[in-house]
Amino acid sequence: MLDAVSILLFAFIGVRAHATDPSVRHLFEVAMPFLLAAVVGWGVVRAWRRPLAVSGSGVIVWLVTIVGGVLLRAVTLHGFAFGFLVVTSITLALFMLGWRGIVGAIARRIDA
Repeated sequence: MLDAVSILLFAFIGVRAHATDPSVRHLFEVAMPFLLAAVVGWGVVRAWRRPLAVSGSGVIVWLVTIVGGVLLRAVTLHGFAFGFLVVTSITLALFMLGWRGIVGAIARRIDA
C-alpha cells in the first residue's frame, strides 16, 4: 500500500513539476507502469512476508519497479531518457525504501 502511495506521490510531483496535464487520469497514466511493476516486484519476492525489510524485499521491489516501470513507460508513453531514469531511481529509492526504514524503526522501538 505504501509503495503505491510512494509511486503516486512521485507521479504527482513529476506531473506538477513539468506543468503537464493536471488531471487525475494523466496522473494514473504516468504512475501505471510503475504501479504494475511494483506489483510484479511484490510477487517476485513475496514481499508480504517481510514488507518492512529494506534490504532484501524492499530493494528488490524497488529495482523491479524501476526497471519494469521505465521499460513499460518507454513502450507506452514517452520513450526513454537517461535523466528520467536517474531521477526516478533516486526519488523512488527515497520514497519506497524510506517508508520501510521509518516504519521499521518505529516497529523496532515499540517492540523494545
